[in-house]
Amino acid sequence: MKILAIGAHPDDIEYGCGGTLIKYAQRGHDTSLLILTDGGRGGDPAKRRKEQEEAARVIGARQIFWGGYQDTELSIERDLVQKVEEILHLVRPDRLLVHFGDDTHQDHRHLSTAVVTASRYTRDVLFYEGPTTSNFSPSVFVDVDGVLERKLEALAAHASQVAKTGVASLSVLDLARAAAHFRGIQGRARNAEGFVPLRLFLDVD
Repeated sequence: MKILAIGAHPDDIEYGCGGTLIKYAQRGHDTSLLILTDGGRGGDPAKRRKEQEEAARVIGARQIFWGGYQDTELSIERDLVQKVEEILHLVRPDRLLVHFGDDTHQDHRHLSTAVVTASRYTRDVLFYEGPTTSNFSPSVFVDVDGVLERKLEALAAHASQVAKTGVASLSVLDLARAAAHFRGIQGRARNAEGFVPLRLFLDVD
């Protein structure tokens, strides 16, 4: 399969679906990332790009596409839809993973909406959660217990962002581990990532 994960900023994908991507890559599936901004509002853009490249290596992603947009300036316009469509045409993914639309960060909200339009011909589209997601009630789960530490390693590659949670004494790694436990309980596993499907086809042989 070809898997494409889309995020507004470096580290969004690792938090939301890093474990799932690692499992896909381990099983020989072709995984790619599309990052729409270089996260310049949250740190040095060149450093954040290097961190993302290292995180992609840990995940096992085959390639990274960059959108070239400015951090906090993603808007629901034709240009953004066309950028996503361009990458979808290149990759032709069987499954697409992207931000859930109910989110307190405007970049996440706007990107999610743009992807719904751009992916109208993509078969499987799943929404992942992040630390700023609201009202997330997943009905699809991926058991990530065996790859959780590697997911945390990918998140740790974003060293400039690890402490930026807005919660005293809790790092992004702490939040990700807690989320994995919670979604695991919901999905009847020790650790899991949860998804809300826009579309999900089940193959019946």
